[in-house]
Amino acid sequence: MSKPLKQIHLAAHFPGVNNTTVWSDPEAGSHIEFSSFAHFAKTAERAKFDFLFLAEGLRLREQGGKIYDLDVVGRPDTFTILAALAAVTEHLGLTGTINSTFNEPYEVARQFASLDHLSGGRSAWNVVTSWDAFTGENFRRGGFLPQQERYSRAKEFLATTQELFDSWQGDEILADQASGVFLRDAKAGSFVHTGQHFDIHGQFNVPRSPQGRPVIFQAGDSDEGREFAASSADAIFSRYATLKEGQAFYTDVKNRLAKYGRRQDQLLILPAASFALADTDAEAEELARTVRRQQVSGATALKHLEFVWNRDLSRYDPEGPLPDIDPDVSDNHISKGRAQVRMYRDPLATAREWRELAEANKWSIRDLVINTGNRQNFIGSPETIARTINEYVQADASDGFILVPHITPTGLDTFADKVVPLLQEQGVFRTDYEGPTLRHHLGLAHPDEARGEQRAAS
Repeated sequence: MSKPLKQIHLAAHFPGVNNTTVWSDPEAGSHIEFSSFAHFAKTAERAKFDFLFLAEGLRLREQGGKIYDLDVVGRPDTFTILAALAAVTEHLGLTGTINSTFNEPYEVARQFASLDHLSGGRSAWNVVTSWDAFTGENFRRGGFLPQQERYSRAKEFLATTQELFDSWQGDEILADQASGVFLRDAKAGSFVHTGQHFDIHGQFNVPRSPQGRPVIFQAGDSDEGREFAASSADAIFSRYATLKEGQAFYTDVKNRLAKYGRRQDQLLILPAASFALADTDAEAEELARTVRRQQVSGATALKHLEFVWNRDLSRYDPEGPLPDIDPDVSDNHISKGRAQVRMYRDPLATAREWRELAEANKWSIRDLVINTGNRQNFIGSPETIARTINEYVQADASDGFILVPHITPTGLDTFADKVVPLLQEQGVFRTDYEGPTLRHHLGLAHPDEARGEQRAAS
């Protein structure tokens, strides 16, 4: 008997500080005006996507002590945007990145519980840690935590917020929540938590929300990150773009679930994916080449090379050869606030590899960055892209994709109009929403139902 077709999950990422958006395109819009967020969200909802996702940057990036001005430099607070979008959408999930290193459990739990009420059960939280002291300088504690301590704090942070969410559940809460009267039992909302990172007690003042808890996302790719996701998350982002790499990541993470008493369908794996979509495959290939050159200007190429060389390379011609000097491997990085700094663990080896590639292919600095950097995951006609997405999901390389268009806010429109109907015709994507909450969209049980299953199994 053939395996039943998996249903594809689709979401939309409103790009933040990134290397994807083409700022110079005449169609590019604002990243701070609410009309941009509203258009993007309404398009995603029209296409019946699961959710909209907002990333977060807690400090402006710097290169050589100056603000890095080749991509977006800031935008409004995540919670403010998501709360506003709740008022102009009805079904779309609302996912935001909120840092566990510099916030407090009570504050974050209160904000997400409030958003879940305001949206009718559509909130989700991408739990992240902060890896650099540069970002920490914006906060009272300053500094940063070593990787193992970051995940230790994040795990306890999440567990503490869940205790707060759950403090309003149970038979002892006799109040009619619809009436707004919640004081019939003094135990409602009471919490006590004592741990390595947090020692708090009191009364949580937001009643049980429609989803019980927000849906939890996690983005770490390290071994600690994968374990954190397997133990505590509802979905994990993946950065693997090829089918083989995606299958390896999918298998590894899914196989970790059993040790935590979880089924494989209780954690979704959702890679981010960009796309170049045109009427024909040939036109899409040409569009992809054009977009890549728009994304990587000469100035951007030099800045990218500086991540590895850790030197000021402004005197070099981006259309010329790579520098003949070696990278500076000191701990004093000229790039601040960039995750790419962590990606190149051995700058000297990376420089050698890139010189060999550039020489073999006769690439300039700009050509090298274009050809070794992030590329569009899906390139082709609507039929080709729909077929490829479905192949990845059915082959267990992912459970779906979070789409990142190169134009904001209108870059999702054509995908919604031309690719989604093809997936619907194949019977692998919904034609309408089947429930009111994000948990319904993602096929995830309410926390109270999940606890009931665990009690029945024990």
